[in-house]
Amino acid sequence: MVNLGKILNKKAVFIFAIILILGAGGFFLWQEREIKGSPDDYIIKEITDGKIVENKKAGLSVKVPEGWEVEKIEAEEGSVAFYFPNTEGEQRNEIVSPPLKNGCIIEISVVYKKMNFEEIEKEVRAIHWGLRIKSEEFEEVTVNNRSALKNTFDSGVLGSAIIVYIPSRNKLYDFDLYWALDEKEKCIQEFDKFLETASID
Repeated sequence: MVNLGKILNKKAVFIFAIILILGAGGFFLWQEREIKGSPDDYIIKEITDGKIVENKKAGLSVKVPEGWEVEKIEAEEGSVAFYFPNTEGEQRNEIVSPPLKNGCIIEISVVYKKMNFEEIEKEVRAIHWGLRIKSEEFEEVTVNNRSALKNTFDSGVLGSAIIVYIPSRNKLYDFDLYWALDEKEKCIQEFDKFLETASID
C-alpha cells in the first residue's frame, strides 16, 4: 500500500499503517470517497497446495507464497501483508514494517475508486513529498494481461519499494513490495511470481 492507493485506506491505527499509507497510497485517505470495503472482505483460506487470500467483493484472489507468513491489516477498508521468512524491520506494535533489515514484505489492498494512470501518478507524487524520496520512476507495464502502472522508488523513510497499481472499472488494485537493502533481486523475483498468481475479476 507506499501504496498510493495501497495505503489508500488501509492502515490507520499504527505507525506501520500510517507509514504504509503514506508510502503506499495514503493520499486516498485525504480524498473524499465512500468507504465500500472492509477488513472482513479478506479471507485467508487453506487449499490443497497451500493458502490463498480472497476478497470476493473486490473480485481478487492471490496465492500465499510457500513458507511466507500472512497477516490481515485491520484498518479502514483493510489490506493484507505477506512476510518472507525471517523478515526484520521496524517493529511497531508487534508488526514488522519498512524500512527492512532482512527479507521482503508484499502488501495488497483495493480502493473502490475509478482512476486513470495520470490521476494515480499525480496522487502518488503528491503524497511522496513527506517520504524523502531519493529517486522515483513510473512506467506502464502489463500484469496478467492487464495494463498497470508501476512505481519504483527509494525513500529515506520506507527504503526501496515497487508499487503496482492495476485499475479496473471502479476499483484500483494495489500491490506493494518492500525489500531489505541486499535482497532486491530475490525479493523482486518473489514479487513477480506472486503477481502471476493474482486473479482479478
